[in-house]
Amino acid sequence: MSDDFLSKPLSFGAPQSSGIAASPQLQPLSPYLNYDTRYLQTQPEFIFPEGASKQRGRFELAFSQIGSSAMIGACIGGAGGLYNGMNATRLANQTGKLRRTQLLNHVMKQGATTANTFGTIAVMYSAFGVLLQYARGEDDEINTIAAGGATGLLYKSTAGLRKCAIGGGIGLALTSMYVLWSVAGGGSKKLSDLKSQFL
Repeated sequence: MSDDFLSKPLSFGAPQSSGIAASPQLQPLSPYLNYDTRYLQTQPEFIFPEGASKQRGRFELAFSQIGSSAMIGACIGGAGGLYNGMNATRLANQTGKLRRTQLLNHVMKQGATTANTFGTIAVMYSAFGVLLQYARGEDDEINTIAAGGATGLLYKSTAGLRKCAIGGGIGLALTSMYVLWSVAGGGSKKLSDLKSQFL
């Protein structure tokens, strides 16, 4: 650099010399860069293989669903354990360190139990969803509803035939409500197309 350039005051405008940044319509967006960043090519954030769908499949979503379910179960169980612990320690007239220890025991025990329950249900649901996707060759709302019903049946299968049927019905109802909610919100393209054709 020449000493003449260094002696000039700092200017945040475009340099007056000839070049791409000298024209008035191409003012640089940064005083440190001598080009207009609007002319840079934007690249996609993720690179997908040729012909692949541009969304995560059920197997990729399974990990976040299982972890989220366990965390939600821990929060719900911890809140329930705190409530039960407050009632139990109040009835037992416990105070001080003993009461704090009992509260902590209630929170940890009920939180861990509920987290295990929610996590187990999420593992079953995700496994059924992935198996149905591979068996049918497509991922749609039928897989979601079938996976929910099968999860309820399997989870309550050791409690007898009546409770097994109730569990399957609850799983079927919950996943059906979720599918209807996603269709009403425009989240499902396939069912939205069917709805626009027949309704």
